[in-house]
Amino acid sequence: MLEDLNALKPAEKITPPKNWRPAVEFDGTNGEATTQGLTDKPDFDQFLIDAGFDPTEIEIVGEPRTSRWQRYDGEWLTAYRFRFRKLVIPAADLPTLYAEAKRTRPVTPKPVSNGKAFVIMAADFQVGKTDHRGGTKELIQRALAAYDRIEQHLKKNKYEQIIVTDVGDIVENFESKANLQQLATNDLSLMGQVDLAITLMWELLKMVSKHAPVTYASIASNHCQNRVGKQQVGRPGEDDWGVMIAKQIHRLSGEVGLPVKTLIPQPHDESLAFDVFDDGYHIIGLWHGHQSPRPDQVPTWWRQQAFGQQPVAAATIGITGHFHHLRIQELGQASNGNSRWWIQTKTLDSGSNWWRLVAGEDSTAGLGCFELERGRPFTGCVWVM
Repeated sequence: MLEDLNALKPAEKITPPKNWRPAVEFDGTNGEATTQGLTDKPDFDQFLIDAGFDPTEIEIVGEPRTSRWQRYDGEWLTAYRFRFRKLVIPAADLPTLYAEAKRTRPVTPKPVSNGKAFVIMAADFQVGKTDHRGGTKELIQRALAAYDRIEQHLKKNKYEQIIVTDVGDIVENFESKANLQQLATNDLSLMGQVDLAITLMWELLKMVSKHAPVTYASIASNHCQNRVGKQQVGRPGEDDWGVMIAKQIHRLSGEVGLPVKTLIPQPHDESLAFDVFDDGYHIIGLWHGHQSPRPDQVPTWWRQQAFGQQPVAAATIGITGHFHHLRIQELGQASNGNSRWWIQTKTLDSGSNWWRLVAGEDSTAGLGCFELERGRPFTGCVWVM
């Protein structure tokens, strides 16, 4: 038995994976933190405070990733890795578009000729609205998190052009309902709503313009209508807050050299259409959707618009907002020989509690996105960022 004394070896020391050493990296705008091995889920805000960051100036982005391993004594430890960023738009001190423009340093993207376009469908931000998903602070968090996911995608994929569509209701307004409810549920004045809406959209355009030339298209919508006593006043395609925001972005992008082409409807129209590759194959039509009382009636409205040779008559892909949920439907046949597609895209707003209470339905917030390729049929694939 004595010869067996050296046969028993000590248990090997188990250490965390090499890529999961505790660390905090920060470049002044974006950062990544990795905790030590823990037995319980940590307070991430407190972790950043202990690392010397002011929690009022830092926003945690997305969901943390984890790595687990077993310690020599059998106990399991978990390390957490999460991303964070400096708040670009502190909720208590909203910067104006001009302040953001002064800090903009345009980056000329390297030209790509792969015949691919990336389309971002921004809809129903309803800035200023509070509901069961929160208010302005939470909207900013959702928007910046979605922007971060989009940026990660653009870093991995190359596009010839990027299209950002504002499909309406970018602000909540105060007279878009038949009662005084918005006086109680809004947490920003109309001026504050417009200021934040422009700044959020500017941040998105500034980010995506680093990756490819951008087309920004905006249309009229019910929450953005100029109203007096609940009645719409003025021309629908001109007297609209969303269209006004597009005009400001057009002016400032020209001043700072941001490669953004801006599209808005004709003064008396609420919708518009544009040819993505200028070859008649992929034509995107935009309208908000409030012209139809129910989602099921949207295809009928589009058919009637085509019959009357209205702005979206030739569209091969129709994009709407207004109904706050993702719906993708194949319709008829387009001039390119393929199906027409209708995409009812996601909302980014704070929720619609009245609908949840009536119908028992709710949808998650996000930004819908899809790819188009020159000469290749669209097949209905949409991602939610």
